[in-house]
Amino acid sequence: MIEFSAPLAFLLLPLPLLVWWLVPAHREQIRALRVPFFSRVVDAIGEKAASGAVVLPRNLFQWLIGALVWILLVTALARPERMGEPVTLQNPARDVILAVDISGSMDERDFAAPNGEKMQRLAGVKQVIADFLKGREGERMALIVFGTQAFVQAPLTTDLDTLLDLLNHTDVGMAGPHTALGDAIGLSIRQFESSDVKQRLLILLSDGSDTASRMSPINAAQIAKQRGVNIITIGVGDPEGEGENKLDEATLKAIAEATGGSFYFAGDQAALAEVYSRIDELAPKLVDAETYRPRLSLAAWPLGAALILGLLMLLLRALLSRQKPQETAAA
Repeated sequence: MIEFSAPLAFLLLPLPLLVWWLVPAHREQIRALRVPFFSRVVDAIGEKAASGAVVLPRNLFQWLIGALVWILLVTALARPERMGEPVTLQNPARDVILAVDISGSMDERDFAAPNGEKMQRLAGVKQVIADFLKGREGERMALIVFGTQAFVQAPLTTDLDTLLDLLNHTDVGMAGPHTALGDAIGLSIRQFESSDVKQRLLILLSDGSDTASRMSPINAAQIAKQRGVNIITIGVGDPEGEGENKLDEATLKAIAEATGGSFYFAGDQAALAEVYSRIDELAPKLVDAETYRPRLSLAAWPLGAALILGLLMLLLRALLSRQKPQETAAA
């Protein structure tokens, strides 16, 4: 589709006719001496008569070219543009951070797949997170992994494919064998500080109790509430376990309640998938959409055509001027 950004420019089309009608051609009257038998007089004095004023008549073809050049110039002034297909830009209205526990306990093979097969906890979590990320397209997300220490695996980004690829390249124990819930929350808060989006959601996934944090998880959760961060905690460990492998449901619940969030327990892959479905219901994807249509200027085409036609008209006039001139003075 082609549109004109300045269609009022077409009001200039009749301007040459108005000039021709309202502004007559310049005429200058001068005194002249008419000499009879001009050619005989010239021959008698041995001079060669020079050409007098030559007036080149304009034929219909020249008039048409002139009119077409003017139309093309006015068309260029009207700024023709080709309209592209609508493009929708999705601006995140909320930032989401996934904090995933990769401590040594995530290597346990007690996580049940939908077919009943036992698999590594982290491997099962990765598969469900992959499906969860597919439904968050357009949102900005970050990935934090934690064990003894917490690390930013992927900063806030809308490139969820890269985020998922980075998650798939993480392995159990890469951040240490212990669990630092409080440090993971604190690092998430620092990531949110670089964002100007008001709605902030932290999804914290762990299978053990806090054993390595420099900051209490509850204190970190209270700071998160002050910074406007909502925390959803997910437990995937064994509540009946021993030592560091025991899931501390009470702490995870307290973390979620401190920020107005929720706690979920997911003992297998199907339950974890259901948890993410509930999260979608509680915290649906928020995206500010903006649609625009790209514009490609076409003004160069009528300008180029006018230039070519103008040059052709000048060439035609040059050729006509080479023809035998008409003498204005009578012989």
